[in-house]
Order: sequence, then C-alpha cells, then structure tokens
Amino acid sequence: MYLEKLSLTNFKNYEDGRYVFGRQINVIVGPNGSGKTNLLDAVYFLALSKSAFQNQDAFSILHDADYFIIDGIFEEDEHHSQPTRVQITISLQRGQRKVIMADKKPYERISEHIGRFPVVLIAPNDTDLVREHSEDRRHFFDGVLSQLDPNYLRDYLMYQQVLKQRNSLLKLFAERNQVDNDMLDTYDIPLLDLGQKIHDRRKQFVEEFLPGFREHYAYLSNEREIVSIVYESEVSDPNFAEEFRHFRRRDTVLQRTTMGIHKDDYSFLIGDGSGQSVPLKKFGSQGQQKTFVIALKLAQFDSLESEKGIKPILLLDDIFDKLDDRRISKLIQRMEEGAFGQLFITDARPERTRELLNSVKADVRFYEIGG
Repeated sequence: MYLEKLSLTNFKNYEDGRYVFGRQINVIVGPNGSGKTNLLDAVYFLALSKSAFQNQDAFSILHDADYFIIDGIFEEDEHHSQPTRVQITISLQRGQRKVIMADKKPYERISEHIGRFPVVLIAPNDTDLVREHSEDRRHFFDGVLSQLDPNYLRDYLMYQQVLKQRNSLLKLFAERNQVDNDMLDTYDIPLLDLGQKIHDRRKQFVEEFLPGFREHYAYLSNEREIVSIVYESEVSDPNFAEEFRHFRRRDTVLQRTTMGIHKDDYSFLIGDGSGQSVPLKKFGSQGQQKTFVIALKLAQFDSLESEKGIKPILLLDDIFDKLDDRRISKLIQRMEEGAFGQLFITDARPERTRELLNSVKADVRFYEIGG
C-alpha cells in the first residue's frame, strides 16, 4: 500500500498543490515555514480523516478561503498484477460537516475509513507524550487502537457520545438543583459497560505491545536501560461501578463525570540502574525521552503491519534535526534493511538528507517546497 498521488486545494498554506510520489522514500525539502510539515499533515489527514496537529478541522482551511479539499490515490495491493487504486477525497466547507469519499462515494461512517490506510507519524513534539498530560498519552494509544481494531473505535466513539450526554444532563441537574437518578441510570449503564470493554482492550493491548516496544528501545539505546509502560485505570477496581454511582452527587456539583476510562493514564518508566523503575518524565534525560517515543512509534508501526498485513506509511517530520547521530544511524539502518514501506521525510537541509540516505538502496525522490 502506498500513496501515489496527492492534490491539495486551500489546505493550510497550499492554495493549489499536485504531487506524484514514489513507492519508497520521498523527501520534502525547503526553508523553515515553507509548508513541509503541512504536506505531511495532508497525507496524515487523508489516511485518518483528521489533522495530526490541529484539534479542529476548520483550522486546516487556508486563511480567507471557505473550504479545503484533499484528494489522493492510494494503491492498496502493489504485489498483484492488477493493483487496486482507490481515490480518497476529503472536503470541508466552513460551517458544514466534513465529507469523506472513497471513489467519489461517501462513507456511511467515518469509522469505516480509519485503519484502511495505516499511517505512523514521528515528529519533534512527540516527547510531549512524556512531559505533558495524561490526555496526550490516552490520545496516542487510542489512535493506535482505533487503526488496529474497528470494534474498539466503535466502542470509543459511543463512549464519548454517552459521556457528553451525561455531562449535559449533570449540568441540567445542577441548574435545577434536583437529581433524577432513574434518568442517570439510562446513561450510567451503557457508560459502565462501554468503559469496561475499553479498559479490557487497553489493558490487553499494553501487554501485547510491551515486548516489541522494549526491543525497539534496546535497539536504539544499545540496551542501556530497561523501560516499561504501565496502564493505570480506576476501572481496574472490582468495586468501580459501585464507586461510580456513589459519586453522583459530586459529579452533579462539578457538572461533569469525574470517574471513568476518560481519566486513564499510562506511566512511562525507566530503570535507574539499581533494578528499580522510575518515572521517565522526572528522571529520564532528553535523549532517553526521545528514544522512548521513537520506540513507541516503531512498535506502533509493527503492530499495524502485523494486524493489517501491510506496511503503514511512515512520516518522519524534521527528525534528522532533532536526533543525535547514533539514533539517526539506527533509523537509517532500518531503512537499509527494508523494514519500512513508503516513507515521507522532511528536512530544511537537503544536502544532509542526501548524504544520510546515500547508502540506502531504494528509490529516493526529492520534492522542493517554497523554493
């Protein structure tokens, strides 16, 4: 599977763009601020129906424009004599709903598109997964699971919908200073059921994900430390359902649901040399944190390839400028081994990328942006 063609209309800083990509390594070069990352984001958006960097779709519309269109041709099976080509079109008009079409026919549900064209992005701000809030870590793992498992995506979207409805009801109760427990039951029962399913899938995934993740970390760090990921959830408590109902009054006062899988977290741990594990956020060096998140993304790549039977598209945004020589050489070695499928790499210094990729026996194509 690879992205053969890409057309952009009013997407971010691209008023009009047309590209034909190679099956292997595509290098996007140009000055800082020219739109290299935006081009990667267009590929990401086309595959996952959302931006990797913007929370609201409307932020991806070119300034002063009323709409954007992203159109691409994916080749789904390049090994057969007659590979299948699929045209994916995503459009958004200001004030209207986003439209996603496959071969000019709208999907009935966006969830049908997620995971069809798997993609993995490695970007400079990935260390926010370590340093920032639990929401960032949940977002990462939910994104991986949503590409892997359509049932998980369905349950997750339904949970978010019921949670939103319950929170609206809590606000109404707070305004009226009156709680209808029977009405709350109609939301609590499905919320608890969906939450348990999501919890069990997250727990199972971390257990399956951990060995491959550790292998990647050991490879990138020359086996210097032992790392771990611990899934933390209130739902693990056998008495969670009882506790959840017990705090209804607190939820009404605060006008939001204060317990559930939307409060889960993932602890990132690293060995301290004495056999003990300590929080990576507090005790890990910058190099260890970078290695940790790259290992996360490479393990994500492996999980998607194993589940889907195809290599995901790999997007590498400005990483040669952010990594030390040792970690770069490890990534280049993986490319030389043919571990990846189609790659997109951005760099403001094309001569550096040419030198780094000189030894890689692959079709390498350069695209100059803003120059």
